[in-house]
Amino acid sequence: MTGATVAIRNRDGASAFLIVCEHAANAVPVEFDDLGLDEAARSSHIAWDPGALAVAVRLAEILDAPLVESLVSRLLYDCNRPPHEASAVPAQSEVYRVPGNEGLSQIQRRERVERFYLPFRGELAALIEERSRAALPLLVTVHSFTPVYFGRPREVEIGMLHDADSRLADAVLAVAGQHSGFDVRRNEPYGPEDGVTHTLREHALPHGLLNVMIEVRNDLIATPADQDAMAGRLASWLTAAVGIQRASSTGETPSWAGR
Repeated sequence: MTGATVAIRNRDGASAFLIVCEHAANAVPVEFDDLGLDEAARSSHIAWDPGALAVAVRLAEILDAPLVESLVSRLLYDCNRPPHEASAVPAQSEVYRVPGNEGLSQIQRRERVERFYLPFRGELAALIEERSRAALPLLVTVHSFTPVYFGRPREVEIGMLHDADSRLADAVLAVAGQHSGFDVRRNEPYGPEDGVTHTLREHALPHGLLNVMIEVRNDLIATPADQDAMAGRLASWLTAAVGIQRASSTGETPSWAGR
């Protein structure tokens, strides 16, 4: 674990997977006065991704992978957004005003970047560099999404998101299509055009890392039992997908693909 805004679990995990959870927490340091939000808003999906951390933790355990997680609310700074984007420190999230983010000066925004984003970015980049000395890691980010957005129900249950490099997402979608029972879709309920693939663009694409962003509808991971089951399912999809992808590119399945 490092610092007060980012943590790394199982740093020395043996598999090639590297798990990231950018929206793991809804904590707001006391000096920010809850950003002017009531408890209901601070507990809702605008402040974090409910259930995502529990799934990510269990997934990392099953795969024996490191997990990088943010320790503060996405409303203070969304670590899956670059500093120049207004949505990195949103003054409005869905139907909620965020009073503590309104009218911020450039200096105040820069302070958020330096306190919350740069440590997260730096720890993840350093871990990728460290693990790349042995073999290129596979980057998997874990998120959840609300079943109802702006009053409209969402039918999609699990999204496999990618940016310019779709190799791992393609393979996971092929596996999920055969063994799912869930409504699994490509680049839904969000896609690259929505600005949600920053972590993949920043840390995976420049290094040629296999990568995928996983979105799970949060009503499917509301209980510990559901979270464990989803993590097990995702782990089996990922390991099978890596075997397929590696076999297609090298002609053989790597020894670690079944971890």
